[in-house]
Amino acid sequence: MKTTPLALSAGDPAGVGPEIIAKAWAALREDGPPFMVVGDAHALKSAGGGVKVRTVTSPKEALAVFAQALPVLDIPLQAAVVSGKPSSAYAPQVIRWIETGVGLALSGAVAGLVTAPITKAPLYEAGFNFPGHTEFLAELTAAERFDGPRGPVMMIAAGGLRVSLVTIHLPLSQVPAALSVDAIVNCGLVTARALTADFGVAAPRLAVAGLNPHAGEGGAIGREEVEIIAPAVQALRALGIDVFGPAPADTLFHPEARQAYDAVLCMYHDQALIPVKMLDFWGGVNVTLGLPIVRTSPDHGTGFDIAGRGIARADSLIAALRLAWEIAARRGADPA
Repeated sequence: MKTTPLALSAGDPAGVGPEIIAKAWAALREDGPPFMVVGDAHALKSAGGGVKVRTVTSPKEALAVFAQALPVLDIPLQAAVVSGKPSSAYAPQVIRWIETGVGLALSGAVAGLVTAPITKAPLYEAGFNFPGHTEFLAELTAAERFDGPRGPVMMIAAGGLRVSLVTIHLPLSQVPAALSVDAIVNCGLVTARALTADFGVAAPRLAVAGLNPHAGEGGAIGREEVEIIAPAVQALRALGIDVFGPAPADTLFHPEARQAYDAVLCMYHDQALIPVKMLDFWGGVNVTLGLPIVRTSPDHGTGFDIAGRGIARADSLIAALRLAWEIAARRGADPA
């Protein structure tokens, strides 16, 4: 028996979150990682397809009941949920669920945090000032002492591929101006450290993707490779990182190429996520590196178009829970 469960913040209650949480519990209750949902117990009962839900007051209680019922630290919503219909009325509780999960993880009461999907627009209407989960978690954990290069760095892992993003939720037109030697070096250092501490890779090997077609062709198709990316690669190499690049992104992801590295640093969102989703669309996991807590999430959105229909797949959430548990064990968060 493990000594601390994971916390799972429930995400947007109008999306597929309640359904996939119930399905994940049903799949993991006997021999998977135990977890405690931070959310609205009634919403989970309504969307859970008959899954037994039990309200709990502590992670210890959640651990004791996990095999028999889905444990929920109940923080009730103040408005009725309509599946498929996002609303800013849910926003205060959605934010509080995340904050509570982070607090539990920082205190050591839970082994790590897994976050179900949120949607940004209703949160923005309620005053949420962050581009997404990743940036919000960085703010919530910023006061905690954490030695070494700082996150957040978004990594997506699936199908034997790991990709880390130098820029995250930016319009493509803003990416070139957001790139810097320091940003790429920090991403590389955080990724290398996480590969060892969180994934058990003794001697991490990194590849660095170029920004432009053909990695700029020596400056003929853009200067970012010459002026920013190549100097960053040289700086990482000088710091003892086994790294190569900038390499053309269109040659980095075929099976033979993937044998040469343990992770790729990608310059922008879709450069990273398209190859991952081509390899394993259903099983991708979002891992936030460089935080003092373990955090993963499913690599998909709220699925409002299928919410309430009983057809949402829980593969990615299950993979996120399993990976968070593995990382927590490697970090020593779970002493059992």
